[in-house]
Amino acid sequence: MSFAITYSRAQIGIEAPLVTVEADISQGLPQIQIVGLPATAVKEAKDRVKSAISNVGLKTPSRRVTVNLAPADLPKHGGRYDLAIAVSILAANGDLPQAALHQCEWLGELALDGQLRPVNGVLPAAIQSAASKRVLIVPRLNGAEASLAATANIRIADNLLEVIAHLKGTQDLLRPTHTPNLAPSAQGYDLADVRGQLIAKRGLVIAAAGNHNLMFIGPPGTGKTMLANRLCSLLPPLSTREALEVAAIRSVSNNNFDPSSWGQRPFRSPHHTTSSIALVGGSSPPRPGEISLAHHGILFLDELPEYSRRVLEVLREPLESGHIMISRAQYQVCYPAKFQLVAAMNACPCGYHGDDRIQCHCSQERILAYRNRVSGPLLDRIDLHISVPSLKRGLLSNPDYSPDEQEQGLATAQVLAARTLMLARAGKANAHLSSPEVLRDCRISRADSSLMERAMERLGLSARGYFKVLKIARTIADLAGEADVATPHLTEALAFRQLDRSVTS
Repeated sequence: MSFAITYSRAQIGIEAPLVTVEADISQGLPQIQIVGLPATAVKEAKDRVKSAISNVGLKTPSRRVTVNLAPADLPKHGGRYDLAIAVSILAANGDLPQAALHQCEWLGELALDGQLRPVNGVLPAAIQSAASKRVLIVPRLNGAEASLAATANIRIADNLLEVIAHLKGTQDLLRPTHTPNLAPSAQGYDLADVRGQLIAKRGLVIAAAGNHNLMFIGPPGTGKTMLANRLCSLLPPLSTREALEVAAIRSVSNNNFDPSSWGQRPFRSPHHTTSSIALVGGSSPPRPGEISLAHHGILFLDELPEYSRRVLEVLREPLESGHIMISRAQYQVCYPAKFQLVAAMNACPCGYHGDDRIQCHCSQERILAYRNRVSGPLLDRIDLHISVPSLKRGLLSNPDYSPDEQEQGLATAQVLAARTLMLARAGKANAHLSSPEVLRDCRISRADSSLMERAMERLGLSARGYFKVLKIARTIADLAGEADVATPHLTEALAFRQLDRSVTS
């Protein structure tokens, strides 16, 4: 029989659709022709496959070989199909038995000597391969990543010879030995390392509990970046499902996947010179950007006004929807982007507006122009605006100062208890409540309704801002273990809306 079928997996975003690899040997000049919308790297597979087969002691057919990658309208990229193509050609030529081919899927790039090289996007392929009940054969260096899909049947190989021996029944391919364990996030970061800044720490705990976006405003060197770096350490551990989503995005990115980071919340901190494509994703085929790499984690934007306004505006839709749709001529890829935004900025160009230690020399016009680099709609999507003032004199140099070693543990326990209440009540963190859910879970008294009306008028709160204040107040009540939102919770929530006030306040 001069025809054989094997299976592989494409990579479209974090999806891995099935690709059927068909090999047909017919009369004609000796050549390998690959069809089915292959990109350049896939077309070049014919040379890699031919050399690999020859260098393991076998021969390619001395007739015309046509390899079809179906479905034909699905774009194919990279060297991930090399192994499937080689196996299908050998099976069509009668060098391999075809009985076991239909129970397997193949991923891996072939070196010219027949060695298997790792490829990107193995984890999504392993997850979807598990649903098909087939065995997935991958290069050994992809074994640890593939094993994160606990229900998948994975086998690893170093070279084409091992695969041939496995199909002939003379050698069994091994399973990967890596056993994934969920790791705690942000090891080494302790809230007690930040001296003073009690209000900022309180805001950080509120943000961690309710998954709220936040911004730190204050002079240079007051601890804004230190505080942002410690947010991950306060957040609850990732669930297995969330960890798989994070790992899948990392797997299809251009970054090398590190299985040792399994279960850690991402913390992404792109430089202010980053482009909008680098932030949201793009290129061809579309790759995930920083907002998707920060999925279920933190996106930290330091010196927020220094970012291009065009770059910042692309954050508005993902902050609301939790995903980003990237459209190209041949693609429309949806990447998840449910991240927690943490930003930091100075109050003015020189950085010292409102500082009682160093005089600010900026005019009101310069301060307004500086703050207007960040648009009102984007600021409206940031729940907490937290002031980080200069430290009191002598706090850093005080030889008798000793950090509170229990501060980190108490804050983490408080966040976990509050998050447990939220999940039991609504199944989600308070920041993600819809408007009907806010009205249901954040009911306030008539007197507090009047308070909120006055606050909306005086602070110029939008409808979105109004609901964000209610969500923050709900989180503050949850941290206190109280069932109802009361006046103290609302007033504290309103106090964290600093940028709704005038520049002269």
